[in-house]
This record gives sequence, C-alpha cells and structure tokens, in this order.
Amino acid sequence: MKTAAAPLKEGPRINRDIRARDVQLIDAEGKNHGAIPIQDALTMAEEAGLDLVEIAPNAEPPVCKILDYGRFRFAEQKKAAEARKKQKVVEVKEIKLRPGIDDHDYDVKMRAVRRFFEEGDKVKVTLRFRGREIAHQDLGFRLLTRVKAETEKLAKVELEPSMEGRQMVMVLAPR
Repeated sequence: MKTAAAPLKEGPRINRDIRARDVQLIDAEGKNHGAIPIQDALTMAEEAGLDLVEIAPNAEPPVCKILDYGRFRFAEQKKAAEARKKQKVVEVKEIKLRPGIDDHDYDVKMRAVRRFFEEGDKVKVTLRFRGREIAHQDLGFRLLTRVKAETEKLAKVELEPSMEGRQMVMVLAPR
C-alpha cells in the first residue's frame, strides 16, 4: 500500500523547512549579511526571537529574511485583499435592437451604451429579425454600422457584425 504524501504547505518555507545549505540573509533591520550557512541563519533568528522566512526561493542562494512570520502573513493577506478590491470584472452588457427601431428609442439605447462604456463594460449589440424582416438584412447591417460610427470615439469593435441564426450580433469594447 502507498502512504499518503505529506500535504504541501501554502506560502513560503520557514525555519527548519528551508532546504538550502547556504542562504542570502537579511536581518530584521534590513541589513544584508550575504551568503551564510543555514544553521547560522537559524541561530540568528532564534536569538532575535523571530522566524527565518524564505523570501525568494528561486534565487541562488535562496534569499531569507528574519521577521515575525505571523505579521508577515497578515500583511500578505491584507495586500491580497486590497488587490482583489481594486480588481474590476469586465461584464458584457447586451443591447437589443430591431431593424425598424424609432429614432427616440434608438437614442435611449445609445445613452445606455455610453453609460456601459463609462463603467468599463463591453457591449453586445443584438439585432433581432422577426418573420419576413430576415429578408432585409441590409437594414440591420446599416443600423449596426450607424451604432459603430456613433461609438467610434468611445469604443472599438471587438466582433464585427455577423449573423447568428435570426439575429445579427456585434461586440464593442471600451477604449
């Protein structure tokens, strides 16, 4: 029977988990001590009452710093939470049009499109053909060309107008 592998720890290696023989040591004050044996670095960390944390494991030799690991993890979590907070998820908003749309209705839809671009969202313009309207695809293409021309300064065309079944679709992304 196979034994289960030891679970891998998340985050950087600390204290006795560091596998290198020599490490580039930075003490608690930020002073660089150069490459020293791991045992000397662990002794210095214990004397300071702090942890030896592997900061750059891929460096040669690995860079380790003497610091309070609890505070370090807390600071990393706060940094990650702040980065998540600032992240903007780009949504795709959809505007539905018909080939025979009235001017006022068109203006209302275009105001909504502009608002979506100001919020940083992409816009999918869908032009739906019903019944015999499908025979006049040129009207739909002209309408989407008009939308493209009016939003030229605000957005770039990500997907040119194309037919998908009984509807014509175009995707615009904010500049």
